[in-house]
Amino acid sequence: MEIQFYGANCIRITTKKATFTIDGLVNGGDKSFIKNGDTVIFTDKSDDRKVTNEVKLTLDKPGEYEVADTSILGIPARAFSDEPKTLNNTIFKLECEEVKLAIIGNIHPELSDSQLELLGEVDVLVVPVGDNELTLSGSNALNIIKNIEPYVVIPTHFADPKIKYEKPQATLTEALKELAMEPTETVPKIKLKSSSFTEGDTIKLIVLES
Repeated sequence: MEIQFYGANCIRITTKKATFTIDGLVNGGDKSFIKNGDTVIFTDKSDDRKVTNEVKLTLDKPGEYEVADTSILGIPARAFSDEPKTLNNTIFKLECEEVKLAIIGNIHPELSDSQLELLGEVDVLVVPVGDNELTLSGSNALNIIKNIEPYVVIPTHFADPKIKYEKPQATLTEALKELAMEPTETVPKIKLKSSSFTEGDTIKLIVLES
């Protein structure tokens, strides 16, 4: 499994048999990182979102799915703003090549026991840290990390001059202070396999360059 980051909450996951683009419409859709043949995943639901590429499948709601070599679980979640109190967002967990990856998205910071139970074991956690009424803060993200206890954490949705956010987002440096974590490495992409994780390892925070 290979992971790349494109800014905001957009990541691209490549397995031996499929490619997934998560939250691939950035800047209100002005930037699209979706390619023909992708399986497209959105962690929030929108009736007016338009995907113009010829994609394999679009997922934006809870459920259980199988795409090529990947099992996908969508777990209902409250939006970060929580107005109104509806479960319009989705936490996605992808399992492929014995790697379990969870994508949190811009959700409310309090995860329920049932959500945590459905998530189960997670090797890699992708979590936003930008704060300022748009998404989780570093301290919110830290609480979620403690509850899930992944082996690897990948932060997203921090300040980026290439991304136009509705409100300024925390810089990665500011977010890391709240997370109380130092990056293990900063790389353009990461390749993961089940042997990358050893029980008892300290949680690694890996920064992906956009």
